Amino acid sequence: MIEDPYNAVVRDNFAHPGHAGDVPGGAVGYFEDQGMRIRLSAGVAGGVLQRLRFRAWGCPHVLAACEEFCRQYEGRPATDLEEFETARIMEDLAVPVEKTGRILVLEDTVRSLGQAILDLTDTPQE
Repeated sequence: MIEDPYNAVVRDNFAHPGHAGDVPGGAVGYFEDQGMRIRLSAGVAGGVLQRLRFRAWGCPHVLAACEEFCRQYEGRPATDLEEFETARIMEDLAVPVEKTGRILVLEDTVRSLGQAILDLTDTPQE
């Protein structure tokens, strides 16, 4: 008998990616590594992540992790991105240890998004 490599959370996030897509005009973070690409976009107002969207090219665990990130962080202060770590998502999704590097690409992308948000808010208005 073959054991299913994906738990119920992975299957649900993969089957119902409610945050797939882009936030037009939003801040964008992008990272590519290990044959995967993750793009996060955010609409921020008053320092709060109003909308989060993702585009990801990778295995089901990577796509599910991106969806889980968006579900967990949408509506939170943008400064919370600085504290993002993949450990909780890896546990929630029961990601095998051998896929840790792939999920860490999400962490790098979140850092990139955080910097993009800072760059937008630090831009002097003319």
